[in-house]
Amino acid sequence: SHLLFPGCELTASTKSYTFQVDEKDDADHILALSVVCLTDGAKDECNVVEVVGRNHENQEIAVPVANLKLSCQPLLSLDNFKLQPPVTFRLAAGSGPVHLAGWHRIMHREDASFEEDDDDLSEEDEEEEKDLAPIMPAKK
Repeated sequence: SHLLFPGCELTASTKSYTFQVDEKDDADHILALSVVCLTDGAKDECNVVEVVGRNHENQEIAVPVANLKLSCQPLLSLDNFKLQPPVTFRLAAGSGPVHLAGWHRIMHREDASFEEDDDDLSEEDEEEEKDLAPIMPAKK
């Protein structure tokens, strides 16, 4: 299911925002960033937004995703840049305000239902075989 990521705003006083999910819910979460833009009150300065995540060795990695400047690039469309929560957005330079928006997608790991589907398939196959083999005794 897709949920609208209500978005967050990075400013001089709130330089970072962490998007976290309940890791116990047995689902895969994807956060897709669609747009990063400067909002009212932004100065004409470079505003660098970083995405901070962790690598497989649990070391923090910060990747700049946007460099916004009111006069040349006030808005950047990220075309649903996919991230794996938990993820932190940080204003590495500038004072904002920078608004981030996108989608939060939850993909439930429906292992159980996949198994049920397999069962359905095999039952259908068996029934078809019975139809093809008239020698077998009829169901009582």
